[in-house]
Amino acid sequence: MGLLVLLGIVFCYLITAPFIPALIWSFTLAVLFAPLESALRAHLCHPGVSVTLTMSIAAILVVAPVIFVSAALIESIVEGANAMNEFVSDEDWRGLARDYPNLSSALFWLIDHVNAPQFLQTVIARLENWAANLVMGSIASIITLLMTFYFLFYLLRDRKWIIEVSGRISPLSKPECRALTDRMEKTIFASVYGTAAVSALQGLLGGLVFWWLGLPSPVFWGVIMGLLGIVPFLGAFIVWVPASIALALNGQWGSAIILAVWGTFIVGLIDNIVYPILVGRRLALHSMLSFIAIVGGIVVFGAHGFVLGPLIVAGTQSLLEILRSRMDEDRTLVRSA
Repeated sequence: MGLLVLLGIVFCYLITAPFIPALIWSFTLAVLFAPLESALRAHLCHPGVSVTLTMSIAAILVVAPVIFVSAALIESIVEGANAMNEFVSDEDWRGLARDYPNLSSALFWLIDHVNAPQFLQTVIARLENWAANLVMGSIASIITLLMTFYFLFYLLRDRKWIIEVSGRISPLSKPECRALTDRMEKTIFASVYGTAAVSALQGLLGGLVFWWLGLPSPVFWGVIMGLLGIVPFLGAFIVWVPASIALALNGQWGSAIILAVWGTFIVGLIDNIVYPILVGRRLALHSMLSFIAIVGGIVVFGAHGFVLGPLIVAGTQSLLEILRSRMDEDRTLVRSA
């Protein structure tokens, strides 16, 4: 019997595997927006209406910023690379060498050994190819998005029934199931809100340095840097690195150095300090363990790993606590006997 159950679990996993990203995001959105849906259901006549309205609000708050960031990211990278192409001719490099004698040796070495225009054209071509692949990959992303909201509808509408059925088939008792569910909910809230808080802080710091240095549209680029902070393996450096290079190529070395130092040590490192603290406190995890769960989850599972990693670690910790409690109870019964 146990072997049959194990085989069933394996086959169920294989069947479910293609839908795991959509299931994770739909579960995450269901936890985040369940309080809103409950409030709407209390004032509306039909659950389908409250669920549909909640899903519309979730789409506006979550999907629209993702589309905005993707479009702005592709446009800013390609335009930034094309703009830099105007400053990389040999004459421009020789002008920089004349203006900065201390760097002349390095600059003349670059002129002799590096074909800067050809190199940048290669970079631009690869960026355009990457953008095209991103558009093609967006087809799979659209399918995942549609499946996410399909699952979200039922998770919101039937969540009480789902929780009840899950409790019946689980080997855990009702208090243990409740404790595990509470830990999962706290994990999701901590991961999402922690990411949002740190990304907003990065955007604020990035926008402030753009304003201080007199760069154009500091509010716009601050928003972009904040939104990019949500994207795994990307971040605010997508904006401030090209800006720093452009300042250096224009001869504004002081501003370029300030922007590079600020971006690297303030904007870039703030998430490694603040995020584990915010998430770790909410999850009762040590900052180091929280950092490993988040980064390791992203490395192993991809974009959805920033939720799945902490979920696995927090869930495992909760199960170990339940196991330890059962063992203590068994020892107490043995002693009393």
